[in-house]
Amino acid sequence: MSQLSPQDLLTQLNWRYATKKFDSSRPIPEETWDALASSLILTPSSFGLQPWHFIVVQNQKIKEELLPHSWGQKQVSDCSHFVVLAAKTKMSEVEIDSFLKRTIEVRGGEIDQLNPYRDIMLGFTNQMDEAAQLQWAKLQTYIALGQLMTSAAVLGIDACPMEGINPSEYDQILGLPEKDLTTSVACALGYRSAGDKYATTPKVRFEMSELLTLL
Repeated sequence: MSQLSPQDLLTQLNWRYATKKFDSSRPIPEETWDALASSLILTPSSFGLQPWHFIVVQNQKIKEELLPHSWGQKQVSDCSHFVVLAAKTKMSEVEIDSFLKRTIEVRGGEIDQLNPYRDIMLGFTNQMDEAAQLQWAKLQTYIALGQLMTSAAVLGIDACPMEGINPSEYDQILGLPEKDLTTSVACALGYRSAGDKYATTPKVRFEMSELLTLL
């Protein structure tokens, strides 16, 4: 298996930035997008439960509908693919059993063998009320966001994570409540515009000694 060198990884992470202006004339190639979509699906999650769903908006009309509920940030309408990361609003026995069924489909075996793991997951989710479950699910979506952004940087795709959005309006436009989903965070993906001055602005980060401790 080929691997990026440490320097190649750092080069790409230094190259990336929160893109402010996208080139709306440049779509992400299908093969590249397929890899980014797979990176989302491959995201790790607590217990493997994947308490999320990813809505990928390419339809320009829907992007324009979302724009007023995104503080007018043009990344929403100008990017190639606009990804809304939604959290599941329910995590009951139904969702857990669905995950266990999928586990057997992929790995084989008998479903009863997974009962001890089922008990552990139920013990975890049942100790939380609905608000706590939702907060947990929303935090999980940020793991997916991080994986998506890093994958994009490695592939030379620009990205802009976006919390400056109105989740309740997004939910209504995208029809999420009836799917037991709610908007958590979003990410615009595409190619930077040549006129984006922030592309060459130096990153501002504290020194490693201030942010990282080795024990």
